[in-house]
Amino acid sequence: MKCFSRYLPYLFRPPTTIPSSTCHTEADVISTVEFNPSGELLATGDKGGRVVVFQREQETKSEPQRRGEYNVYSTFQSHDPEFDYLKSLEVEEKINKIRWLPQQNAAYFLLSTNDKTVKLWKIRERDRQPEGYNLKDEDGRIRHPSTITSLRVPVLQNSDLMVESTARRVFSNAHTYHINSISVNSDFQTYISTDDLRVNLWNLEITDQSFNIVDIKPCNMEDLTEVITAAEFHPQQCNTLAYSSSRGSVRLCDMRKQALCDTHCKFFEEPEDPSTRSFFSEIISSISDIKFSHSGRFLMTRDYLTVKVWDLNMETRPVQVYQVHDYLRGKLCSLYENDCIFDKFECVWNGSDSVIMTGSYNNFFRMFDRSTKKDVTLEASRENSKPRAILKPRKVCVGGKRRKDEVTVDSLDFSKKILHSTWHPQENIIAVAASNNLYIFQDKVT
Repeated sequence: MKCFSRYLPYLFRPPTTIPSSTCHTEADVISTVEFNPSGELLATGDKGGRVVVFQREQETKSEPQRRGEYNVYSTFQSHDPEFDYLKSLEVEEKINKIRWLPQQNAAYFLLSTNDKTVKLWKIRERDRQPEGYNLKDEDGRIRHPSTITSLRVPVLQNSDLMVESTARRVFSNAHTYHINSISVNSDFQTYISTDDLRVNLWNLEITDQSFNIVDIKPCNMEDLTEVITAAEFHPQQCNTLAYSSSRGSVRLCDMRKQALCDTHCKFFEEPEDPSTRSFFSEIISSISDIKFSHSGRFLMTRDYLTVKVWDLNMETRPVQVYQVHDYLRGKLCSLYENDCIFDKFECVWNGSDSVIMTGSYNNFFRMFDRSTKKDVTLEASRENSKPRAILKPRKVCVGGKRRKDEVTVDSLDFSKKILHSTWHPQENIIAVAASNNLYIFQDKVT
C-alpha cells in the first residue's frame, strides 16, 4: 500500500457538530455532508433539520498544521417538521441533501432539502449594525410618538463579527413523493429536484413555478417497474443530465432534444449474468448514487456491492468495476432481514478524478486508485484514531485463519455505517459522517 500512501488521510478531528456522547438522539444523526466549491466551507445536515457549516482555519507561520482544521462557522435550523393535512402525512425535518452555489460575492449560498421543500440559504458575515433609530430606543423598544421631537439619520457602527443565515427562497409544493436528490446546473441559474417518479427543473429566482422534465409515472401504478433513485447535472454541459433507477440503469438526457426528457439519448446498464441471478439480484442492483467526474468524461454509480465507472462514450459496459464489500454476498439473507440491504451508500471523486471513495459497514470506508488499481480500507472510529495519527489500513478476513488486526465478517457491526462522505475539490481532505459523528481526515502536513 506504499504507492497509495499519499492518499491516506491522517488528521482526525473529533466531532464538533454534536456532543460525542454515545447516548445521542435520532435527530443528531448526520444525513448529508458537502464541501463548497472552494473547499473552505463544509456543511452538514442532520435528521433534526439543522445545518452546521464549518470553516477552514487559515494557515499561520507559527502553526502551519492548523491549515487543515475546520471549526464551526454557522449553525441554523433549515427545516421544521410539518403536517400535510390534505394527505394526513407527516413531513420530516430531516435534511436529505445540501448543494452549494459558486460564490459570487462576500456571501455564501446553499440549497438544502427535506422530503418536500427546497430552501435557498444565504450565509454572510456582519461586523456593522445601524444605530440611531427614530421610532426605537437604544434597547429596541418602540418609542411613543409624543416623545419624538426631532428626526435623525441612522448610522452604521462597528460591532462584533456575526454570521447571519437567512432563507432567501423557498421552493415547495412541487413533489408528490419524497425528494431524494438536488443538483445545481453549470449555468448557475437553474437546478433540478428529484423524487421517485419525477425530475423538476427550477429557476433559482422563481419559487412558484417549476418545469417537469422527467416523468416516469405510469397511467396505472400497478405497471410501475422502477423508480428514480438519483439525478445530477453534467458539470460542464448545462443541457445534459443523468438519472439512475432502482433497476440498475442510468439514462443520459439532453434537454435540447425536447422539453420532456422521457426519451433518453444514452442508456447505461450492465447485462445481468443469468448464472448469478438470485432473489436479491434486483435489490442489490439498485443504484443509490451517481456522480459525474470533474472532467465530465466519466460517470460513477454505486449499487449495494460495487462501484462502477462508465465512459459516457461507451454504453455497453462499465470501464471499471470495484468490489466494495463482496464478502457480504453470502450474508444477503440476514442483511435483508435487518433491512441493511436497503442502505443507500454515496460515492465521491477526488479533485483529479484519479481516486474514488465510498462507504461500508463497521465504519469502514474504501478508496480505489484508478491508475494503479490499488485499494485500501480505512476506519472512522474514535477508539482507533488519535489526533494527527496515521490511519492504519483495515482488512476483513473472509475465510481461514484470522491474522492480527484483521476483522472477521461475522464480527462486523452493521449498525455502524458510512453512508455520507465528501472530498475536498482541490486537496486530499475528506469528510465522512458516522451516525452523529463527523470525521475529517487529510494528507500529512509537511
